[in-house]
Amino acid sequence: MKVISIKEPFATLIMNGSKKIETRSWKTNYRGEIFIHASRNSTKEMFNNNIWQNLSNNLDLNYGKIICKCNLVDCIYMDRQFIDTVKRDQLEYSLGIYEIGRYAWILENIEPIYPLPAKGKLNIWNFDGEYKLLNEKNIL
Repeated sequence: MKVISIKEPFATLIMNGSKKIETRSWKTNYRGEIFIHASRNSTKEMFNNNIWQNLSNNLDLNYGKIICKCNLVDCIYMDRQFIDTVKRDQLEYSLGIYEIGRYAWILENIEPIYPLPAKGKLNIWNFDGEYKLLNEKNIL
């Protein structure tokens, strides 16, 4: 199964539906089911942002675990028009780095799963653990 590691609190914000766009400096041609892994560390920038602090105050963060699955449906090159469109959703805009030349990974059909401990990696990676642990009975 394909997995992407994302720093907390962003992974949990994807899991709970608050964040539907993951911003990256690199593009991917991959489309399809992808699992979200919460990295073992947080992003330091979150401590300087009131919106992030307010959102993450009531979250149970999931460091070092695969926590949800979703569909990666598009990878959009950010231009001024795209950024201006996302700015209309102040919450989504505040949860990413929106700059011309970066990429927006569009996530849909987000489903929490029973948290599965895993060591993260860079880029999109394959999880070789027991997929049967993620069967229907473990979807939250």
